[in-house]
Amino acid sequence: MAGVGAQLTVTDQRRASRHPVDYPVIAEHRDRGDMSLHVVNVSAQGFMIDNAPDLARGDRVIIRLPAIGRIEAYVIWTTDERAGFQFERVIRLDDFLMMLDEMQPNPKLRSPR
Repeated sequence: MAGVGAQLTVTDQRRASRHPVDYPVIAEHRDRGDMSLHVVNVSAQGFMIDNAPDLARGDRVIIRLPAIGRIEAYVIWTTDERAGFQFERVIRLDDFLMMLDEMQPNPKLRSPR
């Protein structure tokens, strides 16, 4: 059955512009319930955390982000304490910029647009 489940392709997505953030979130995991995650960078395609609590490739979480609301994401890689996630959908540019403004309150952290 083709097309079922997450599209866990990394190659092209890794080239996406990533923005540094320091943003704690509560993630909903189907088996583990609520989990505290610390997002350290974000792009329109996904995000990275630095406190991966025993997550594995393919795990699915739902998080709430500013300007975006609830969004599902899939683990696409893990190493040591870090994990990379791919959003279920690409975030629109205007929504992404609004989200960044809230996630990066310090203007010095923001990339030039």
